[in-house]
Amino acid sequence: MTTLLKEELLRLARILLIFAIPGWLLHLSVQASFLGLFVYLALRLRSLHKLHHWLKTNPHEPPPELSGIWEDIAENIYRLQQNEQVAKQNLLAIIARARTSISALEEAVVLTDGQGNLEWWNSAAEKLLGFKDPIDYGKPIINLIRDPVFIRYFEHGPYNEGLKLPSWTHPNRYVQYEVTRFGHNDRVLIAYDITRLHQLEQMRKDFVANVSHELRTPLTVLSGYLETFADSEDLPPRWHRAFKQMQQQSLRMNNLVNDLLMLSRLESDVVKQEPKPISMPILLEKLRQEALAYHADKEQRIVVKVDSPLRLMGIETDLRSAFSNLITNAIKYTHARGEITVRWSHDEKYGYLSVHDNGIGIEPQHIARLTERFYRVDAARSSETGGTGLGLAIVKHVLLQHKALLNINSKPNNGSTFTCIFPREMLVD
Repeated sequence: MTTLLKEELLRLARILLIFAIPGWLLHLSVQASFLGLFVYLALRLRSLHKLHHWLKTNPHEPPPELSGIWEDIAENIYRLQQNEQVAKQNLLAIIARARTSISALEEAVVLTDGQGNLEWWNSAAEKLLGFKDPIDYGKPIINLIRDPVFIRYFEHGPYNEGLKLPSWTHPNRYVQYEVTRFGHNDRVLIAYDITRLHQLEQMRKDFVANVSHELRTPLTVLSGYLETFADSEDLPPRWHRAFKQMQQQSLRMNNLVNDLLMLSRLESDVVKQEPKPISMPILLEKLRQEALAYHADKEQRIVVKVDSPLRLMGIETDLRSAFSNLITNAIKYTHARGEITVRWSHDEKYGYLSVHDNGIGIEPQHIARLTERFYRVDAARSSETGGTGLGLAIVKHVLLQHKALLNINSKPNNGSTFTCIFPREMLVD
């Protein structure tokens, strides 16, 4: 039993005793006890009324004079209120400092509520996105940034990657948008001015495309003369080996130029071809026949398994190039008489094109970087196989065009599985 409860019981006992003695003398003990209990309750109700009046009118002022357990309750309430007030002031100070810091950022920062209405933005958002305070406060952000691509990104995501778009307020400028969801569908939008980066990237693309295109003609001429000389019967025997090596290197350079041109085309903003339904059994059988002719001396077994009757919607030339790169890589890095399995299947959500081999495999630390341009797991091994280092980069860009992903599963000396994962919407009967 707590001390306060003991004190309250003692107070009740004293009041009852005060009334019990006169009642006993007057032979009215029961009536006196009820009267004492009534007085005790009246005093407690009076204290309760004071406490209620204080909480209702001046809860931030010191509590009124009370006694017993009511005094302790009032003091605890007042202490909790004081602590809450201090915590609130500290929180407001933190928020103020955070807003001051965010306002100083060069990036635009925007907060929206659960309905996508503007709640707060920093000064950079006014410059970059054209928001005006307080005119735009509470307006839906999609009413101000009306690009359909942005609206779709803001409302549905996915938010794991940013969105690059031309600025809707400043011509010839580009903005990168990134959205983070928190709370009850509240969102933070961060926008960057990436005009300079966009220009540098465009310069790089133009340079690669132009140089690759300009190299094509002289390479064709060189390859033609090399082939002529290599097949000439009048050529001294000691020159045959040199011309064969030059032929091999010119072919390798020609493949590199072709891959660079294809990457440039995939990255460009020109109008893409219309996707058409592709019969996977026919496409995969063609790829199998081509693969059998590639490194035929290795005598590998190439198996095609079609577990789905569905067709794939896409651009056949690009998909054929991507799938061919995966099969060619499997051939290169699988030992002689090894086995390569190409499988087409689907489930309720996705379609899968997988290429599995029992080759040399890949170390885990390399897997995340395999789709980078010119990335080499082993430079010496890549030189031996004659690869350009662009095959998986092409695969990645083709899959991005088709809303697909590339999954890589591999272990050293246990082979590799490259799986192209297509959304169900890309599959048709």
